[in-house]
Amino acid sequence: MPHLNKEERSICWKSRDDYWKCLDKAEASKQLDPEKACQDLYQVFASKCPGQWVKHFERKRKFEVFKKRIVEEGFEPIPEEKK
Repeated sequence: MPHLNKEERSICWKSRDDYWKCLDKAEASKQLDPEKACQDLYQVFASKCPGQWVKHFERKRKFEVFKKRIVEEGFEPIPEEKK
């Protein structure tokens, strides 16, 4: 995996941020399929960042969305079995 210099990292992070903003906007509208609506930005993101970074950022976003949903909607605890 090639090492990115400062400028390349900045470009990668900007493309990631642009893609995530598009996903947020599409998810908020609830009328668009986020992946289809942001497909072009995903292609830019995937081309500007190393593959391992893309995988990492995708997992990170899913976890951040999960945490936000738990805070906003709450959760149902799993009932404990009595022994």
